[in-house]
Amino acid sequence: MPRELIERLWSRGKEFLGVEYPILGGAMTWISESTLVSAISNAGAFGVLAGGNMPPEMLKTEIKKTRDKTDKPFGINLITIAPNFARHLEHVIKIEFPFVILAGGLPPREAINRIRQTRSKLLCFAPTVGIAGNLIKGGVDALIIEGHEAGGHIGPVSTAVLAEQILPRVEAVPVFVAGGIGSGVMMVHYLMMGASGVQLGTKFAVAEESVAHKNFKKSLLRAAAKDAVPTAQFDPRMPVIPVRALTNEGTRDFNTLQLGLVAQLEREAITAREAGLKLEEFWIGGLRKAAIDGDVKAGSVMAGQSVGLVKEILPVRAILDQLIEEGIEEAEKILQRLGR
Repeated sequence: MPRELIERLWSRGKEFLGVEYPILGGAMTWISESTLVSAISNAGAFGVLAGGNMPPEMLKTEIKKTRDKTDKPFGINLITIAPNFARHLEHVIKIEFPFVILAGGLPPREAINRIRQTRSKLLCFAPTVGIAGNLIKGGVDALIIEGHEAGGHIGPVSTAVLAEQILPRVEAVPVFVAGGIGSGVMMVHYLMMGASGVQLGTKFAVAEESVAHKNFKKSLLRAAAKDAVPTAQFDPRMPVIPVRALTNEGTRDFNTLQLGLVAQLEREAITAREAGLKLEEFWIGGLRKAAIDGDVKAGSVMAGQSVGLVKEILPVRAILDQLIEEGIEEAEKILQRLGR
């Protein structure tokens, strides 16, 4: 009965994605590459390839490598503020990739319209209620609501509040919940609120199949939820999307860079857009330094607050089994409470 309940709750997400478990692997730059993405998809969930700021040729190669490793559905996450976004978009439109996910702020209307003219299914992040409504009107096929608790680039509102605001009111498209989810317990509660599935990133970052450096994984295993904090914005003129990561020398370097860019803005030596791009380049390089090179002191150790629930390195299959088992146990408890 509890498993049947879960199956009913996420049936829309399963049908939309064409998977056994509508659990998305969050797109983590440098980490969500062909090995981890294919492992997630082969285990029955939905892997998502991180386009990030990959050179276009590298993105093409990663798509091919992932397809060579799995015949299951997977998606491609493109960041609209990345310098290579336009070229990434051209390629996925050309090949009509089945699932395209746009992240990095409100996606350009032109990009949405062009993807809608293909056979691709389009998923977009909705960090606020207003944006969710506009995206649905614009014709997106599904939403991902990601809260402030997530790792990497984050929105302004908590996952719980977004879920309360959006899930009861959105029926037109499937909605997947992300941000701070680290257990099957939370997964079931969001499903009962109306979610079609969930997305997890931090838990998959430490999977056996993850290419993340051992130092990076150890940092996440040792961290508490309070250690993952968002960056600040020092000047409203500068477009800064907050990033949640473990506090270290890299965080202080980012703050120093931002203050320097504010000074350049004051002298009109740089535009706000140029300053924003420099900040984005910092995070791209900083994440590689930590996740791939293993420099967890000066690099960017991006992690969500669910890092406090990450305690061991497991294969992707075991992570999913654990989530399902926890979900079934929680569903059982919920049914018992309702029965009483």
